[in-house]
Amino acid sequence: MGLINRRSFSDLRGAVRLAVEATVGVTDVVEKMHHTIQLGHLPLGASRADNTSGLTGFVYRSIRGTTHLVGKGLDAGMAPVTALLPEETTTTTRDAFVSAINGLYGDHLVETDNPLAVDMELRVEEQSVDSERSPVAATGKVMLFVHGLCLNDEHWIRDGHNHGLVLATDLGYTPLYLRYNTGLPIAENGRALAEMLESALRDWPQQPSELVIVGHSMGGLVARSACHHGSLAGHDWLQHLHKLVSIGTPHHGAPLERGGNWLEYAMDFSPYAAPFTRISTKRSAGITDLRHGSITDTMQDFVPLPETVECYAMAATLGKKRTQMGEKLIGDGLVPLDSALGRHKDPSRTLLFPQDHQWIGFEMGHLKLLGDPGVYTQLRNWLE
Repeated sequence: MGLINRRSFSDLRGAVRLAVEATVGVTDVVEKMHHTIQLGHLPLGASRADNTSGLTGFVYRSIRGTTHLVGKGLDAGMAPVTALLPEETTTTTRDAFVSAINGLYGDHLVETDNPLAVDMELRVEEQSVDSERSPVAATGKVMLFVHGLCLNDEHWIRDGHNHGLVLATDLGYTPLYLRYNTGLPIAENGRALAEMLESALRDWPQQPSELVIVGHSMGGLVARSACHHGSLAGHDWLQHLHKLVSIGTPHHGAPLERGGNWLEYAMDFSPYAAPFTRISTKRSAGITDLRHGSITDTMQDFVPLPETVECYAMAATLGKKRTQMGEKLIGDGLVPLDSALGRHKDPSRTLLFPQDHQWIGFEMGHLKLLGDPGVYTQLRNWLE
């Protein structure tokens, strides 16, 4: 097996592009800081810093120009080589790294046509599924698993356990896994998933009798968004959707993203900190959407649960028992209990999960939900 192949060389090309862009970005921050110091700003107040002028400005422009020139030269030289190299299967480590990069900067990767950008695809048994290649042993019962931010379909395997494979064996479902760019806006991924399901189920080897969607974290928001956009488009696949399960999904947002937004706001009060907001604002649209759990193009639109679908919500807390602080602030370490269960201080924005369609795991973190035996047992009880 050769050390250099088409995929690894393409990844290298994408990484070089990111390195060039990062160098230019850091240069911009340093120049703004340099100009702020030159102006003698007070510690607080609006920043008046701009690009520097004179010899100093020439130096910064030269650094940016040289960096761009070198980057374009490397990219132009690498592009034709990629097509000449042999194909090679991917690795779990490589996929995990690329998925994390897409979660952080996925929208930027798409905008710049970076080779590291992940394309949405349905997968089964680690292979892509399309109109020309469907699962050989497909049944009419289909269960789709949608992963969360910075993850991919392989993260459903935890400690040797895979909810999808075990449920398929026990209940006769064909497990499908979505892989997608988690840095794109949730609404964009929702529309794309709706269209993909419309095509996939239309060409399914057997007449679909039942579709179940299980979404972890952001995946639950993408699934709800797909239902919303599929309904607007009049898609047929929604007729087969019987159940929708969200696991640790921030239906009403995640405090960490809201904290990042407030940090940007606070940093703008000081002209010396303001240049660094350029770095913090580079986080992806997907992460920004987690501020309020947005599933449409308008950030704070409220979309109720689909009326004709049985909807279930699983949440977790790191505590041994329910406490106000544990539910409101800590939750599973990333998502508060109320957000995961669809509760809102405004009753008109509460997602109406029936009481017996809610489940809470204790002493359990956000990622542990992916492989916990108790989660599997509850999933099976709901789906039987």
